[in-house]
Amino acid sequence: MAALWMIAASFLFACMGVCVKLGSTLFSTGELVFYRGFIGFLMMLVLIRLQQVSWRTPHWRTQLTRGVSGTIALMCYFYAIGHLPLATAVTLSYTSPLFVAMLLALWYKEPVGKGLFGAVALGFCGIVLLLKPTLEANQWFGAVVGMGSGLISSIAYVNVRELGRLGETEVRTVLWFSLVTALFGLPWGMLNGPLHLPDAHGLLILLGVGGFGGLAQLAMTRAYRYGKTIVAANLAYTTVVFSSLFGVLLWQEHLAPGAVAAIAIIIGSGILVSLAARKPTPPADSD
Repeated sequence: MAALWMIAASFLFACMGVCVKLGSTLFSTGELVFYRGFIGFLMMLVLIRLQQVSWRTPHWRTQLTRGVSGTIALMCYFYAIGHLPLATAVTLSYTSPLFVAMLLALWYKEPVGKGLFGAVALGFCGIVLLLKPTLEANQWFGAVVGMGSGLISSIAYVNVRELGRLGETEVRTVLWFSLVTALFGLPWGMLNGPLHLPDAHGLLILLGVGGFGGLAQLAMTRAYRYGKTIVAANLAYTTVVFSSLFGVLLWQEHLAPGAVAAIAIIIGSGILVSLAARKPTPPADSD
């Protein structure tokens, strides 16, 4: 069941990406970040009321770390989507499992397989292959920002895992993340003046950004809480597949063979990294 939650999360994240790309022509990145957090926050308040769960958390430091890191990563992600082909932006953001594995190995000192760093190196070779032949000169900054999203997301995902282990509910974790996102996005969105009041078309796009994003966060948090981390990390890459299909269908973003090969290398590297980062299973006690 946890695997289905992760696939659902991947599809919903891809739908959110479509809405962000559509909204990037109408709103600034800061406005999109604010509305993503604000709408998600309202959704979580309703769910907390329905589930009769307290909004207060005993793990506010971990929630704050998860919220701030996740929000900065989201800002980078939204910017990259607005300036790059959808599949490229999503792939760069989903380099996060490479950084998660390195973070667990180097910072948390968790045992890893011998092939970890080789798999990470393969992933970065895929990134170079993806960027060098496919990006125009004016897209390089967006590419760097997109990969920064993957790097910073690794901190957020590690904290999602820790919050699950601490017993935090999905709705409370997403509530706090959405609140931090709205608080960060509001001043950024108002840098060039008041927020744009959306028309009916713009409102539908913003509801898609916030609604799909909030539901995706709930599904992802549940997958990481109840499922195996390795399975969730591997299935997260289906977002790249969904986003590639949306890019082709909606924007005719036909990827060159080299770009397709690069995306395949990055996905394969992420799977190898997840396998190498898996903790060895302790032997069963014998009677």
